[in-house]
Amino acid sequence: MIDMNVKQRTIKSDVEFSGVGLHTGKQVQLTLKPAPENHWYKFKRVDLDGQPVVNVDADNVTNTARGTTISQNGASVSTIEHLMAALVGLQLDNVLIEIDGPEVPILDGSSAIFIDKIQEVGFQDQDADRDYFEVTDNIHYNDAENKVEIVAMPVDGYRITCMIDFNSPVLGSQHASITNIDEFSKEIASSRTFCFLHELEALVSQNLIKGGDLSNAIVIVDKEIEDSELEKLQVLFHKRVEVAQEGILNNISLRHQNEPARHKLLDMIGDLALVGKPIKGHIMAARPGHAANVAFAKRIKAQMKREKNKKHVKVYDPNTPPVYDTVQIMNILPHRQPFLMIDKILELSETNVVGLKNVTMNEDLFMGHFPGAPLFPGVLQIEAMAQTGGILVLNTVPDPENWLTLFLKIENARFKNQVVPGDTVIFTCELLEPIRRGIARMKGVGMVGDKVVSEAELMAQIVKVKG
Repeated sequence: MIDMNVKQRTIKSDVEFSGVGLHTGKQVQLTLKPAPENHWYKFKRVDLDGQPVVNVDADNVTNTARGTTISQNGASVSTIEHLMAALVGLQLDNVLIEIDGPEVPILDGSSAIFIDKIQEVGFQDQDADRDYFEVTDNIHYNDAENKVEIVAMPVDGYRITCMIDFNSPVLGSQHASITNIDEFSKEIASSRTFCFLHELEALVSQNLIKGGDLSNAIVIVDKEIEDSELEKLQVLFHKRVEVAQEGILNNISLRHQNEPARHKLLDMIGDLALVGKPIKGHIMAARPGHAANVAFAKRIKAQMKREKNKKHVKVYDPNTPPVYDTVQIMNILPHRQPFLMIDKILELSETNVVGLKNVTMNEDLFMGHFPGAPLFPGVLQIEAMAQTGGILVLNTVPDPENWLTLFLKIENARFKNQVVPGDTVIFTCELLEPIRRGIARMKGVGMVGDKVVSEAELMAQIVKVKG
């Protein structure tokens, strides 16, 4: 069960790793560093000019062939999933990852070494509450061509169930699951990456697996292999290779009977870090892979955006007395008809205000905007938003009737849906920072029902004109 009041946490001190990249074969040094609240996971390419930062974000994924690659600011980092799984599995919220190469070291092909070294350093709780994405409605992803199905369902905790089916006499169908993220370190982290023997030649021809080794991957042999092929593999891996009875190259011992399925689950946890926050829900996946995982992470991000917009939705109950009616608003604001754009103030606190604008056909502006197609102008939506914010700022002085609110700046204004006669627009303004010297920065959002119609960042100053 997830404690929804748990604090964010980072690592107590730096953790260093070194090794080779699975596909590039390049030696790389990687350092995990403590990071501030609400940072999430970010890579810094310290080997490149300007040390560009790459955010761990589904929108930054540029490649999912044999691993997950993210790119931003002219820099890329590949094969990030095993490290990401370790950070999620240890319930870390904020980590900066400095890396001096293009690929995370493969180490033993699992998350175990990352887990062990991070646990040696320990964790540091932070002041901010952990920000979960809570699945409230089923989220589906389906790739019929590859027979991939993934669904997220509401549940109190973070559970993942994974099924793989490679139509292989060695693997067959396998399942793996965890019922709590606390189980990751013990049950999943040590599961290594795997591939089929018949894939190796193609991977080599694609200039991949330069850092591949029998110590960091399970190679599955599900077809008869000739001695000549074994000889080629001995040259490739610089060691003697054999086939075990169960079809695993070089008699390697599996750490779990269903280690491949557990590793697929590990990959999913790592790839879903691309959502940008820990998840509260049950993920069920059939035949997942990196491409599907990333596509599903984007589905979750889209749902997060929709739910964020819904937070601005204020259900207007006309039976609830307003904080201020129109007459009371006129005792605070100097605006008068036809330029008083707010009819009611529904909520008011030190940091937040909610105002209401009823749009009617009786307003003179509709004679010219536009005949036959009446639309409430975007510039007047911003004015109504500003008047709503003016109530918030003037609430800081005891005699608001003696002050004017002067708007200094409007930034990032966007108009997303039309406003027409008959609409009721709810404007919400929230402070972006504390008011200093009478200057306020606010984020304003206008909603009609559950749709955003306009939004902007506003800066205003109050000036005394009387008294």
